[in-house]
Amino acid sequence: MSRAITTNPTTPAPAPTPTTSPPHRFPALDWRIRFGVLSLIWGFSFLLIKVGTQGFAPFQVTFGRLLFGTAVLAAALAVKRERLPRGTRTWGHLAVAAFLLNALPFSLFAYAELTIPSTLAGICNATSPLWGMALSLVALSEDRPTRVRVAGLGLGFIGVLTVLGAWQGFHGLDTKGTALALLASLSYPIGWIYVRRTLAGSGHSHLSLSGAQLLLATLQLAVVTPLFTSIPDGLPVGPLLAIVALGALGTGFAMLLQYGLVAETGPTTAQMVTYFIPVIATIAGVTLLGETLTWSTPVGAVVVLAGAALTQVGTGRRARPGRSAGAFPQEGPSDVVVAPLPPTRDVARPGTPETPAAADASTTSAWQPDAPHTPTANRHPTGAPRPSVPHHERADKS
Repeated sequence: MSRAITTNPTTPAPAPTPTTSPPHRFPALDWRIRFGVLSLIWGFSFLLIKVGTQGFAPFQVTFGRLLFGTAVLAAALAVKRERLPRGTRTWGHLAVAAFLLNALPFSLFAYAELTIPSTLAGICNATSPLWGMALSLVALSEDRPTRVRVAGLGLGFIGVLTVLGAWQGFHGLDTKGTALALLASLSYPIGWIYVRRTLAGSGHSHLSLSGAQLLLATLQLAVVTPLFTSIPDGLPVGPLLAIVALGALGTGFAMLLQYGLVAETGPTTAQMVTYFIPVIATIAGVTLLGETLTWSTPVGAVVVLAGAALTQVGTGRRARPGRSAGAFPQEGPSDVVVAPLPPTRDVARPGTPETPAAADASTTSAWQPDAPHTPTANRHPTGAPRPSVPHHERADKS
């Protein structure tokens, strides 16, 4: 007996599941290219300062630099929809950090380059790791001296004396301008130590703190500049463009570029850019500004960089899992280290599969001084390595 086959008209047939390929993601720009771009930007910063002071007063150069740098970070904050930090205590510490890491050293370098060549300013800037180690041995109990690091410190300062031509009685050297440049380099490690003691683990993102710090530094210069300078008679195009580039590229964009490098390669690799800055600054000053060199300048610069490198020996092996040594690398590219970076965990955005619900209040920070150099982007928020992802599915990390 045949049976009629019927279908329920009220039950729609299931639609076929579409098979869609994942959207194409463009690969991130190779970190070596970004490293080279960062080295060029920071190496040319001293040339841009020199050009800027040819048309504007040093305080005006510094104010413009901070103003355009703040504008870049403000745009980044708006794109990422991040807010500035809250809390009177945090803003008070940021005001001190802004003075020590931005307003003071930027102004000192601008005044120094009125009387010294940009090449010498770039070399003086490379002494910051030496000052940083010397101060950390006194102010930071977790930094223990070793024979190699102490030897590097001594070698570095021998290099400084070589650059300055000490055996000639500093003949032909503008001592005031050189002293201002060295004081600017000393200001950075003082600011680093202050931030490590006051802002580490503040619970705010590094971008938020950086934006607030540059904003405060800009306000400080906005108050000081009218008191010590007059309105320029005109706006010379060359110096004005130099200031715009110095702020937008050398301060704002370079900072964002550096964050990406630290997250991908670790702080030790990222801070190696420090050793390229005086080389590029020297080449730029000689070829583009016609500055002259004596034999002692490049020889002394090599000795300074060798000493600075020795002061870093062993710093990457002192870390323990979960330890945060401070707000940002103890020795970085001095002239442009402009922001405290709290050592908080790297947490993915809310809504992603790997994000715990309770982690939404956490913030990210790429800087983990002396931490193991596993790229932050390759680790799960719990600390375990993430599973490998096919190349075509990786997000652009730049």
